[in-house]
Amino acid sequence: MLILIICLAISVIGNIFLICNQRILKTVQLGEPATLTCALPNKELSSLEVHWYKQSVGDDLKLILTMYGTREPQYRQEIFRSRVKAFNAKNFSNLTILKTVQEDEGIYHCGIIEWLNPEWSATYLLVKGNKLTVVQWPTVSDRVRPGDTTALQCLVLSDSENQTSTGDHDVFWFRVGSDKSHPSIIYTDRNKHNGCEKRSDLQNRCVYRFSKSMSSSDAGTYYCAVATCGEILFGNGTELKLGMIVLSSAGNYTEVDDQLNYAALNFSERKTRGRRKKDSAEDSVYSQVKC
Repeated sequence: MLILIICLAISVIGNIFLICNQRILKTVQLGEPATLTCALPNKELSSLEVHWYKQSVGDDLKLILTMYGTREPQYRQEIFRSRVKAFNAKNFSNLTILKTVQEDEGIYHCGIIEWLNPEWSATYLLVKGNKLTVVQWPTVSDRVRPGDTTALQCLVLSDSENQTSTGDHDVFWFRVGSDKSHPSIIYTDRNKHNGCEKRSDLQNRCVYRFSKSMSSSDAGTYYCAVATCGEILFGNGTELKLGMIVLSSAGNYTEVDDQLNYAALNFSERKTRGRRKKDSAEDSVYSQVKC
């Protein structure tokens, strides 16, 4: 169990109050409700004004609502009215987020600012994403030739109990060149649900496919990236290697890779009348091939 020590500096009419509290990290599954409790045992909340704030990592405090006793809360922004509920009891105040999203993660502060004895409480809310698994295949393809069509697949598995993001996937395909250059987006598959199905009571699956006619500049490693519910998950990558055909003088062919290669063509010299036989029995002509 993780304990956080959170300190807050409050300025009241030119005076600075430094308040430190120990609070347990609260974890909630994405899409589930989260209730945060502000316990103030030394205060009678029925006659006091309670302030709830949210603070994202690296950001300032943002007021969510103010609530006086058991009256209706006064929301700082109208959007909070449909997403957040508050309740004050005698010595504690509850803030409930009805359906969590990834952006709800952060520190939630509540407090009563008084001149003599300000009270403050804070809780860090950690929002855990859906249990998704991304499987990409094939991991290594056979060597392909320019003009061939290559098909890749990206499988997304999710628990059926987490329905908030089932099928709501944005899929991106990236290529990292064989020269290890920066990855570039080559295709985007946004919210296409045709490949999604429920396989059992415990698991849903979505299959995303990508096909491409290969050219000589398409060698590299291809990755699928699945963006869903505030998370981005990557496949394990597929390495595509390009080969090419080199014809020999005998009419046979071989496949070579995309590095620098040399093909040797051998021509045997025919004997001619009235001319002296050369010292060399045959000459070799070399052709440099670069894919």
